[in-house]
Amino acid sequence: MNEKEPTAELHPQFSSDNATPTEWAEARERLERAEVYWLTTMRPDGRPHVTPLVSVWLDGALFFCTGRDERKAQNLARNAHCVITTGCNSLAEGLDLVVEGEAAIVSDEAKLQRVADTYASKYEPPFHFTVRDGAFLNSAGGEALVYQVTPTKAFGFGKGASFSQTRWRF
Repeated sequence: MNEKEPTAELHPQFSSDNATPTEWAEARERLERAEVYWLTTMRPDGRPHVTPLVSVWLDGALFFCTGRDERKAQNLARNAHCVITTGCNSLAEGLDLVVEGEAAIVSDEAKLQRVADTYASKYEPPFHFTVRDGAFLNSAGGEALVYQVTPTKAFGFGKGASFSQTRWRF
């Protein structure tokens, strides 16, 4: 699937004088390679809920899974807007990424199988899944809903001697 190439904008107020915008290709590669992501959703009372999870990049979107009764699934059922972040805990180097979008449940079994295959190629067990009845099943038989978050906006925060803030609009 061809991904729409977003427009990159450098925010000079939060960037070094010699900074250039981070190319989307670099950000996308880091989204593909990252192992740990953080999902932010909104609780019914408006307080944020943040939790770490594993995710895969496929066809221009991030995919993650969670149990139907988990707090993040309950939050997304009320408000699909969410943020997924990844990066590193160093100021000296790296690129932190923030992806904004809406989480949509994936139930198409062919797509779910492609997502499950991508998980299997990226992560070790227990992150290998079987597809059945429009959801993932883990090795213990637990069911997980699968969500797709297609970016509507993303930010990259380059760190180091030359730091930058890039915004991508899709």
